[in-house]
Amino acid sequence: MELEQVRDLSRQIVDEIERAVVGKRESIELVLLGLLGDGHVLLEDYPGLAKTLTARSFAQVTEMRFARVQFTPDLMPADVTGSSIWNQRDADFEFRPGAIFANLLLADEINRAPPKTQAALLEAMQERQVTTDGVTRLLERPFIVLATQNPIEYEGTYPLPEAQLDRFLLRTSFGYPTADAEWQMLERRLERQMDEVALAAVVDRETLLEMQNAVEQVHISESVGRYIVELVAATRESSSTAVGASPRGSLALLKLARCKAAVAGRDFATPDDVKAVAVPALAHRLVLKPELWVQRLAAEDVVREVLDRVATPKAEDVPAPAP
Repeated sequence: MELEQVRDLSRQIVDEIERAVVGKRESIELVLLGLLGDGHVLLEDYPGLAKTLTARSFAQVTEMRFARVQFTPDLMPADVTGSSIWNQRDADFEFRPGAIFANLLLADEINRAPPKTQAALLEAMQERQVTTDGVTRLLERPFIVLATQNPIEYEGTYPLPEAQLDRFLLRTSFGYPTADAEWQMLERRLERQMDEVALAAVVDRETLLEMQNAVEQVHISESVGRYIVELVAATRESSSTAVGASPRGSLALLKLARCKAAVAGRDFATPDDVKAVAVPALAHRLVLKPELWVQRLAAEDVVREVLDRVATPKAEDVPAPAP
């Protein structure tokens, strides 16, 4: 698949989802970058801000096998991964797959489940496989987790462990819509005379895999690559962080910058592509020093400060790929 096709299909996907999720094009595009990067996406925001709707909409427009798990305090790991049940007719144990055996898994309110259940996702998110009863089962590609999370200051939530947070390719939020966007949402509801929005499929699973493979055509020059390394290193050296971004953060930034270039139809990434995805790619990987919490300093602020401080490669230092 050519990158021009990736660009055109990406626009069609975002346009179609915008029919359901009004006024949040930038956030929708970030989620799409996560899908193109074959990575997991964490949607963090307050209730009622279209997190679940966004996940369902992506499943509809990509025709991927979709499953949803509502995370609750009493959810068990086997409810997610599956379990073996005794089959009396065959006199043997039979494995019943859990919801995780899907292409697109919506982990709704993931921080309402206890850590043991959250950890059940770890192997699947990183290795694309599930091990139960000593048997390892591969998950069909693509396997993408779209997890929603309410802010941790909400009562009855459990903060995600750092190991699991690091496995999300990006984290983003939607925020409240503008007054015009909210009125447009109401207008559309009045026009269609029903709650649900019927979205048309734009691509299927095989086409999405082709789009993911096409991202590999995007060139990263050494100067842009070293810029990524310097940004990530700066998060580790920041006086505000107890723990900076890991090398997995560097890989995430590389992957998302290439996806950003691909959806623009370019076969090379620029420093602006890196800057555009730096906050969603890195902020959730940082652990701030405890004394900064009382100052309401957010990890996103630290990443923005790093972007301001690290020198951007000059245009002449970013050569285009050889023809």
